Amino acid sequence: MALRVVFMGTPDFAVPTLSAIVGHGHGVVAAYTRAPAKAGRGMEERRSPVHEAALRFGIPVFTPSTLRGDEPAAAFAAHRADVAVVVAYGMILPESILSVPRLGCLNLHASLLPRWRGAAPIQRAIMAGDTETGVAVMQMEKGLDTGPVAMMERVAIAPAMTAGELHDILATLGADLMARALAALGRGGLTFRTQPEEGVSYAAKIANDDARIDWSKPAGVVHDLVRGLSPFPGAFTGIDLDKGPERLKVLRAEPAAGAGYPGITLDGALTVACGEGAIRLLQVQRSGSKTMPAAEFLRGVPVAAGTRLG
Repeated sequence: MALRVVFMGTPDFAVPTLSAIVGHGHGVVAAYTRAPAKAGRGMEERRSPVHEAALRFGIPVFTPSTLRGDEPAAAFAAHRADVAVVVAYGMILPESILSVPRLGCLNLHASLLPRWRGAAPIQRAIMAGDTETGVAVMQMEKGLDTGPVAMMERVAIAPAMTAGELHDILATLGADLMARALAALGRGGLTFRTQPEEGVSYAAKIANDDARIDWSKPAGVVHDLVRGLSPFPGAFTGIDLDKGPERLKVLRAEPAAGAGYPGITLDGALTVACGEGAIRLLQVQRSGSKTMPAAEFLRGVPVAAGTRLG
């Protein structure tokens, strides 16, 4: 059964789900997304990825600054949606919106709920060293990702997997999961179960201090931080280069043999001692420069053994 859907999402992660819903024949009557924002060196206004995708599909786009109040609720109700599908929208839905669609509001969340409720589940899962995560379709309610869950899919997190790689896997997996959930919803066969009270954790938004590498931590923890924040915002460390102290982003690394005082390079190949063990930096980005392999970086800026990072 085809459903009337209001889609609510903003980043790249949400686009595959929007495409899947359209591809399965549902009528997406409106797309809600964040308003265009200034970005880039020219500070030009850029539409969100969902905004651009919705325009390609010919879907009317709405970018309200708030969903609270009678006017936004009346405008939302005018779409006469059977269901709202929410994927990384970036705005809280008040009860006046949640109660409108006759079949409720379904959210696609990138974790195995109740683990990693909140804003940054992909990054936090890798940063914590998790070996498994997934996607979940849940019924939205007032609490933060606390609603009952209908369907979940699991995926292994490989030891070297970055947040960017996991993001792409989960975006595709989640699109298929939501399409199956809507099919079940349309035939009255979608059932929900309350989230367990045990195992709850929160994926707080990544702050700048979260991204600074603490070399006193074990090598495995540092490695998880690097891959959990790659490609964005990128783990970083301070380093003295040819023009003085700089911030160096580390986008890829690997565990390495060696030991020494935390933060000290053990050779000329960017092997850095940690609190336990060491890691070798594989991909870095100097301030104001492009991302590059460590070997290329070192050809331009040699870093001798004994250099201190921090």
